[in-house]
Amino acid sequence: MSQNLTTETVEETTADAGVLASLGLNGQQFTYQLINFAVVAVIIWYLILKPLTKKLSERQKMIDDSIENSKKVQENLTKAERDYQKKIDDAKAAAGKILDDANSEGKKLGADLKDQAKKEIENLVVQAKRNIQIEQQEMVVKLKGETANLIIAALEKILEEKMDDKKDKQLIENAIKKLQ
Repeated sequence: MSQNLTTETVEETTADAGVLASLGLNGQQFTYQLINFAVVAVIIWYLILKPLTKKLSERQKMIDDSIENSKKVQENLTKAERDYQKKIDDAKAAAGKILDDANSEGKKLGADLKDQAKKEIENLVVQAKRNIQIEQQEMVVKLKGETANLIIAALEKILEEKMDDKKDKQLIENAIKKLQ
């Protein structure tokens, strides 16, 4: 009976070895290679792929945050443009009202008073234009400053190094030139 068992085991082993041998494989060597592959795969996963995927997700989050910040800046710029346009419209409406009032008073008071009123209106329009221009220039300067700060912050994060004053000044000047 034990000889039958041994014979059957040898035949099964030979049959298994025959199948593996027909494929050009050594069963024991294949098992060792499979174990080596699993160990290498685990090492690669924990030492390379896991930190790499973590770093990629951090980069993606940073990019998403930058996009969100740029959207906020764009919204603020759009709001500032609407406010600017509203101020211009209000100034035009006020100038138009002043012009109408001056015309009616001018007709009542005569030719001399009419000339004087027109001069006052022209001065008010010029002053309003100056004020609007000054406000516009202040808004542009503020926006350029904020944009430069955002660019510096983004570059510092991307380059992961603090810029010295010389690089900082040069970068700001280049950014302002491009914005103009």
